[in-house]
Amino acid sequence: MIEKIKDSNTDFLFKAVLNLRSMEECYDFFGDLCTVTELKALSQRLVVAKMLRDNKVYNDIVEKTGASTATISRVNRSLRYGNDGYDEIFKRIEEDEKK
Repeated sequence: MIEKIKDSNTDFLFKAVLNLRSMEECYDFFGDLCTVTELKALSQRLVVAKMLRDNKVYNDIVEKTGASTATISRVNRSLRYGNDGYDEIFKRIEEDEKK
């Protein structure tokens, strides 16, 4: 999957994201970069991934997030067979919350 998206445009996007320094900067940047629908979809997928990682069942996830079962299945596939990106972020968030 990584090879399918890896190019200079994606590198530039990721460099920009890595240079964000605050939550306010994230809101400003992503508010400019994404439509409301795109941003809601991205954040929904992240919440779905966290709920799956916390062993929540599909019905609970649908009820809380409004995500379709197809979206939940795709996110679940990424958790199982992806690049472990979700897991790394969840670990870091948990560490930050402990501080």
